[in-house]
Amino acid sequence: MITKPKGTHDIYGREAKKWKYLEQVIDEVMKRYNYQYIRTPIFESTKLFHRGVGEETDMVSKETYDFIDRGKRNMTLRPEGTAGVVRSYIENKMFGEATQPVKFYYCGPMYRYERPQAGRERELTQFGVEVLGSDDPLIDAEVISLAVQIYRLLGLKEITVYINTLGDFESRKNYRKALIDYFKPHLNDLCEDCKIRYEKNPLRILDCKVDQNQEFFKKAPKTLDYLTKESKERFEKVLEYLDILEIPYQVKETLVRGLDYYNHTVFEIEANVEGMGAQNVIGAGGRYNGLVEQLGGPSTPGIGFASGVDRLMLALDYEKANFPIEENIDLYLLYVNEEEKKYAMYLTQELRLNGFIVETESMERSLKAQFKQADRMNAKYTIVLNSEDLDQEEIVIKNTKTKKEDRIQLDALIYYLDENLQDEEFHDYECSCDHCQTEEEKND
Repeated sequence: MITKPKGTHDIYGREAKKWKYLEQVIDEVMKRYNYQYIRTPIFESTKLFHRGVGEETDMVSKETYDFIDRGKRNMTLRPEGTAGVVRSYIENKMFGEATQPVKFYYCGPMYRYERPQAGRERELTQFGVEVLGSDDPLIDAEVISLAVQIYRLLGLKEITVYINTLGDFESRKNYRKALIDYFKPHLNDLCEDCKIRYEKNPLRILDCKVDQNQEFFKKAPKTLDYLTKESKERFEKVLEYLDILEIPYQVKETLVRGLDYYNHTVFEIEANVEGMGAQNVIGAGGRYNGLVEQLGGPSTPGIGFASGVDRLMLALDYEKANFPIEENIDLYLLYVNEEEKKYAMYLTQELRLNGFIVETESMERSLKAQFKQADRMNAKYTIVLNSEDLDQEEIVIKNTKTKKEDRIQLDALIYYLDENLQDEEFHDYECSCDHCQTEEEKND
């Protein structure tokens, strides 16, 4: 038997319905914020990720799936979404469009060769956003707000936004020197990876999971102490805008993120859900002014965030979040003979084309077994087709919950179903978190 590769999983049944619902929520929120969907290739030139993400990041140096195609080209399965979106922005000359900034969102698989663990597979799904063309701190706050609203709508009750700034390039340069000077006496105490980071990108030492509990880490220089006046004022604006949007946050001075392209605002969002443990970071991002130029485009500011769907699903399961998934069908058509079967086939198609969820028998089961199948599918209504009723252009339709039966004309069936089935509009969201409830609702 051939089995799935390590670090991947099949999604089907109720789990697949939960994923589709999550995608619908994402699509709806993105529409409200006026973000446009973008789909980029799953594999790209290896150079894109080496130049964009950074040669010395763990993602590129240890985790990418690299291969040489039949044309002898070096290709990489995408490990993250930003580099591909920026490449598309440059290649398609979107910087020349009249409408600016350009606001995108994506949702799709990424690939990282790492040790599989709960909520983090080798084939992982991410959704994220990228905004290119605006350096306004308002956009930083908007991106964070958008992520928070999605998590709230999905049912996470307690989330924490941790935010920091790396400052502009001058600030980063000053901070880098301070870190080099600070960690120099502690080189022998650092892990082997951090010794390499010390030489090439000392900021990434602060992102180390091996050394972070060492005592000297707690006294490492803080980014906020090395900001230029302009960078400090910019960060204060971001925080002010978050306050206006009523997005709670905590400034975390040790937050640097693991990718080389970040500058200015960086943030992480944690789900405070019992059982998640250290895997509770469900989304993260930051500003990357300079990345477009680095990949061959014009000077263009940018910011984005990404969220792992696998880990988000894990958090929602621990939260016991309610997924409004209907695991039923509107109608099941039953029959006995061949003529009734032909009419069932015709009527099933007509009703489906009119928007109803309809099934009929396709396994040659007895009438008794068909009723059991209708029960398994949670059919709201059933119709047993029989030749005598059809000759009179009538049918008997039964409500499986109330057991009430109605004899109606065939040509009235669509109107009958329209009147008796409740249509649930997708956009009628109600967020149940404490932040979004009114005092009256909380008291109720």
